[in-house]
Amino acid sequence: MIHLIVGNTGSGKTTYSAKLKNETNGVVFSIDKWNKTLFLADKKESDGLEWFLERIERAEEIIIDLIHQLESANTDTILDLGFSKFKHREKFRAIANSHGYDLKLHYLNISKETRLKRVMKRNNEKGATFEFEVTQENFDFMESWFEEPSLIEIEKGIIITE
Repeated sequence: MIHLIVGNTGSGKTTYSAKLKNETNGVVFSIDKWNKTLFLADKKESDGLEWFLERIERAEEIIIDLIHQLESANTDTILDLGFSKFKHREKFRAIANSHGYDLKLHYLNISKETRLKRVMKRNNEKGATFEFEVTQENFDFMESWFEEPSLIEIEKGIIITE
């Protein structure tokens, strides 16, 4: 089973993924951890969104290979990759469909106010789910970048609310 964890910044995707890991004995792939570990040390001030997107695409090539291995081992894959865009979610749906893998979308539909409080708290406390600071500017950008899943997308999925 492939689990797509969908939600805007601060919705609790990483925390939810860890909980789901314990329930399913699955393997979590968190793009924030990959970005911090593999790429952020090399980021220049002038590097923008395209710089990140290109690196995320490369990381996902490896993740997709690992999904195939996990499916062969009958182990759930939990994808904490943000999935801010419909097209991104479709990419993984197509992979699942073409290989006969089960897929479930988990949508964390949390209010902007709650998410912003969580992000600011995470920035200050730098606790277990902290990978890098999310500025107010980053948060505001994601508000316009995120494409909420349609009712058809989440028809057989799970919706988490406050």
